[in-house]
Formats: sequence, structure tokens, C-alpha cells
Amino acid sequence: MKKFLVFIIKIILTIIVSAVLLDLAYTLIDLNSSKRYKIENVYNTKNRSFDVVFMGSSRTQNHFVAQLFNDKGIKAYNFGMSGSKLDETALLLKLMLERHYKIKNIILDVDLNLNSNSKSPGTQALYMPYLHFSKTIRDHYKNKEDYNKLLYIPFYRYLVNDNKIGFRETFFSLIQKKTNALDNYGYFPLRGEGKNMQYDLSDYAPKRNYAYEEIRDICKKNHINLIAIATPMCQECQSDAYFNSIKSVYPEVHNYENAVTDDDCFATCGHMNVKGATQFTNIILTDFIQNKFRN
Repeated sequence: MKKFLVFIIKIILTIIVSAVLLDLAYTLIDLNSSKRYKIENVYNTKNRSFDVVFMGSSRTQNHFVAQLFNDKGIKAYNFGMSGSKLDETALLLKLMLERHYKIKNIILDVDLNLNSNSKSPGTQALYMPYLHFSKTIRDHYKNKEDYNKLLYIPFYRYLVNDNKIGFRETFFSLIQKKTNALDNYGYFPLRGEGKNMQYDLSDYAPKRNYAYEEIRDICKKNHINLIAIATPMCQECQSDAYFNSIKSVYPEVHNYENAVTDDDCFATCGHMNVKGATQFTNIILTDFIQNKFRN
């Protein structure tokens, strides 16, 4: 019996030590990688300065051609992240400020994310490697249901987020394999046109969003000019009622829902292709240069 207990204890200790070593290895790799995704790029860089940053979900990532701003001498970058919600965007902004970024203007696409206060588990996972090293990330997730497990159980945060920060992703980070997430100043171009060109937003309703209000408060505190906007949808989308009612909740949001309407400007109903994004970005650029966003 004694030998059996010793054997069990050895197995348990081996598992614990292995988990600790794996946790350290994975984390060290992520701490030294900045070429794959926007979150790790922000975490592993400091003291960057921008005239304009674009923030939001895929409707930011696919709709703002930052190159057009840079061509005008306006230093810009697109930090939009596919699948993210405003909660993850708020954390990204806080992480930028923790890393001493200097930002003059933020153009934030809020539109469809004002429908709820939901969060994106997939995007949250990308913050987990830095949980022990960033007070900003810890504070942001301190009320998360499994926060103590994520913080105190070695390798747990990698196991439960294996599809995002597991072995495959860690290996690619180790060999410094780049993705296209950081190409084109963060803008991801969509090709083709006319797929899924109908969308019904009749069940959507803009409502108070706490993450957006946190972003707004952070910008005010740090003297950043926040430009909240709604970006275009295709003509067949049942969206006018939703977009028009945004101003009843947040009057400061600029509605560009119908700024681009031609079907050949859309890859899908909710995402513009290169032609549409270029046309739309030029509209925003003109309005920015003409100072139309100042309150």
C-alpha cells in the first residue's frame, strides 16, 4: 500500500512539474513573439505613436485601408480584430496605454456590437499568455468566472484555449512564422463580391454598452479624440431601423451605414471588399481632414 501511495504521489508531482514547465515554456515563447497577431504585437512593443488608430471587430479590420491615411502623412494603423467585441477592444486600448502608446485619434466601429454586451472567448484567449505579466489584463478579467483557475493552475489557461494558444500556435510563434494579420497596416482586404447579400437586423436593438462607455471614459481621461462610427451594410440588409436608432442611445455615433451602397463593393452583406473599403476609407479620410468629427 505504501509503495502504491508513493507511486501516486510521484505521478501527481510529475504532472504538476510538467504543467509548470510547459506553462513557463509556452509563456516565454509568447513573450518573445510579435509577428503573428495584433494583441501579442501590442504587448511586445512600446512607445509607439499614432495620429489615428482604427479599432473594432472584423468590420473595422476589413473596412479601413490605413495605407490611405499614411499616404496623406497621417500615421495610422488598423487594430480591428475579427470576432472581437467591444470588451476586448477596451482591453486592447488599455494594453496600448500600459505599453505607453501615444494616440491622438481613435476611429471606433461600434455599430453591430451595440446590440449586446457579449464577449468573445476566442479573442479573450489571445490575452491569456500575458495574464501573469500584465496588471491591466488581470484587472480586466478579475471577475471572470474561472479567473482563479486561469491565474493559479499551471498550464490551465493553455489547455482550455488550446484551439487559440495551444501547441500549434506556440510552435509557429517559436519559429517566428508570420501571419497576414499585421500586413497592410493591419487592414485585411476581402476579395470577390456578392455573397450572402441579405441580412436581417430587425431583431437587433442598440442598447447601453458598458465596454463602449469604458472606451469613451479612457479616451477622455487620456485626451484621445474618440470618433465612434457605424460602417456600411449592403442594400438588401434590413438595417435602417437599427442604425437610425443608435443615436437614441449614443448621439455621438456617426452613421455611415449608407455611405457605400453598390453591391459590387461588398464581399458579403456585412463586409466590404477592397473596392468598397477603399471608397469608404476615402470618405472617412476626407471627413477627418475637414475636421468634421470634432464636437
